[in-house]
Formats: sequence, C-alpha cells, structure tokens
Amino acid sequence: MAFAKIMIIGNLGRDPELRYTPNGKAVTQFSVAVSHSRPDGQGGWIDDGTDWYRVSVFGDRADRAAEQLRKGNKVFVEGRFKSREFEGKDGEKRTSLDITADNVISLERRGRDDDGGSFTGAPTSAGAPSGGFSGSGGGARPSADDTDIDDLPF
Repeated sequence: MAFAKIMIIGNLGRDPELRYTPNGKAVTQFSVAVSHSRPDGQGGWIDDGTDWYRVSVFGDRADRAAEQLRKGNKVFVEGRFKSREFEGKDGEKRTSLDITADNVISLERRGRDDDGGSFTGAPTSAGAPSGGFSGSGGGARPSADDTDIDDLPF
C-alpha cells in the first residue's frame, strides 16, 4: 500500500462547488493553481509554468470551505495525493492531479470590519490556525483577538 501526502500553497481557480453524496455527506471541490517561477539573475523572474490540482473536501469542512473560499483566494492545502490518467474530449491522454484535503487554510486577509485585517491563517494563542478547516473535529477555535484582556491568567 502506498501513501502520498502533499502540501501546497496556491490560488483558487474557480469558486468552490458544494455537492452531497447519496447518503447526505457534503463534498466541496475546487481547483488550485500553483505557479512556479525562478530568478533570472538580472532582478526579474522566469515563469516555469503552473500546475493545477483538483481538491476535494468532505464533511463539515466541506460546508465551511464552500462558504468561506472564493475564486482567487490564496490557500494552503494539505492532504492525500493521487494522480490519474484519462482521455480528454479531444482524444488526448491527460493527467489529473487530485488531492483529498485533510486541512485547508485560507491565507487571505479578513475584511477590516472583522478584526483589523489580520490573516485568517494566523496562529491563535494555542498555535493552531484559526482560518483552517482541519479534520480534527470540534468547533471553531477563537482567535487571539477574541480573548478579553481581563480573561488572561497573568
């Protein structure tokens, strides 16, 4: 048995699409573009292309991803990687790079009305990402900004 774990940072290529399995489990799918570039030695950059990944998120995390993510958002995705070959509409063989996400974190800034513009992926006082949809279950963790100064133990 093989296991392939992957971590990527990229931009959503389309709005997430929320669907449900026949037994009622939520599944959200979206695509993430990861661009590759390198310095050209003269202060500029050379574009080495873009890889596209199809990402699937299941369960409660799927609902949150569909609500919070939008086309163009920068995200961190961690999960299980699988590539598969298929024949395109034009008859050519193509390869699909698929990720079943265990963890999705938005790296976008929140609106100024939310909390002054901090990152949704910024660590909380416990060190856990506040903008993530991790698979550990439980409710949303409060961010460090939600803690009243009078509630601190020191």
